[in-house]
Amino acid sequence: MKNLRYYLCILLFGFLFTAVKAQDANEESLGLPGDNLNLYAVMKLFQDSETLEGFEKSLNDENNHINNLDLDGDGNIDYIKVEDNIDGDVHTIVLKIAVTPHENQDVAVFTVQRDANNQVQIQLIGDEELYGKDYIVEPYYDGDINADEGLTPNPGYTGNMQNQGGRTIVVHRTTYVEVAAWPLIHFIFLPSYVVWNSPWYYGYYPPSWRPWHPFFWHEYFGYQHHYYNYYYGHYRHVNHYRYAHWNDHYYNNRRSHSEVVYQRRQAGDYKTTYSRPDTRKEGSDLFRRTHPVNSNRPGNRPTPRPGLNKPSERPGSVNPSARPGTTRPSVRTEHSKPAVRQEMNKPATRSGINRSVSPRKGVNKPATRHERNIPAAKPDRNKRSSNQDDSGSKTDKDRGRR
Repeated sequence: MKNLRYYLCILLFGFLFTAVKAQDANEESLGLPGDNLNLYAVMKLFQDSETLEGFEKSLNDENNHINNLDLDGDGNIDYIKVEDNIDGDVHTIVLKIAVTPHENQDVAVFTVQRDANNQVQIQLIGDEELYGKDYIVEPYYDGDINADEGLTPNPGYTGNMQNQGGRTIVVHRTTYVEVAAWPLIHFIFLPSYVVWNSPWYYGYYPPSWRPWHPFFWHEYFGYQHHYYNYYYGHYRHVNHYRYAHWNDHYYNNRRSHSEVVYQRRQAGDYKTTYSRPDTRKEGSDLFRRTHPVNSNRPGNRPTPRPGLNKPSERPGSVNPSARPGTTRPSVRTEHSKPAVRQEMNKPATRSGINRSVSPRKGVNKPATRHERNIPAAKPDRNKRSSNQDDSGSKTDKDRGRR
């Protein structure tokens, strides 16, 4: 009888522990598609980048484990392109996905505004279709700690501890002058800056990029939560807009939204990403395998997983030899035509900026700059994946990926 009680106690404790962990994870999720692109991670990547071109490349790098979005539901990660729009001393930098040949969906928007004293305010605003209304991430600004609560900022406030999801966070504040010194922000305000608008569009992406299968959300969360002390210590969630012309300059005139994404969200198609809470440990284990001991800083680049360095070796990956020709069509729909950049095909001339692109391991390096700009066709989405059974449903492979 004592042994029976002992085993029952162990089972009950295990059940309660699992339930608490699942509840903690659910508190971190919005239940919306944007859960699969952590905007705190995107803000940190922006802070560490030197150019918008490099930022876009890193954002779509599989080894960085930031982009986990599959908006069109084809079982592959979507490519996020970056476009900069300038209004005086304000940059509206849009992250967007081409969902179909005729529809784009904005994912999030950076607003970067500079005043006459070279002070810069930056916010990252998630699109309401993916994150809900007024989901905004910004740095902790010194002397502005209570602005998100509608209170008068107290310059004398020096508290440096916050509570986030039951964890105590040490807050690191910054100033508007320090934000102006971020490498990428300094770069986009140079007189020689050429406005960056991603040249890629639906079905045509960088030759070195290959889509991969997305994680279930719990696995993505299991990986990302190792950074949360850093993210929440440097950035915060607010619900007010610092850019006074947000509505008339961007939301009412430039915002792109897809009917496909709206219909899929209404139908609950994105809910399936939350169906595997058991994969959270796999995501956490992946983080530990890809990071050296005592090196949990977000700036460290994780090492590729063994056996998956080459795109052709990845289960379910597209055989590059089977891809259609890479000649860019002469006629494109107006909505997806990239902005003309006169220096597009020329070697970089800006001082200190290396514009060359290093292909990922296992991908042949193009011979010339011109050839690197020839976009690669996205795999045929109508072809049934080898990871589907005869009924068309995907099987769980590669550590519980959906």
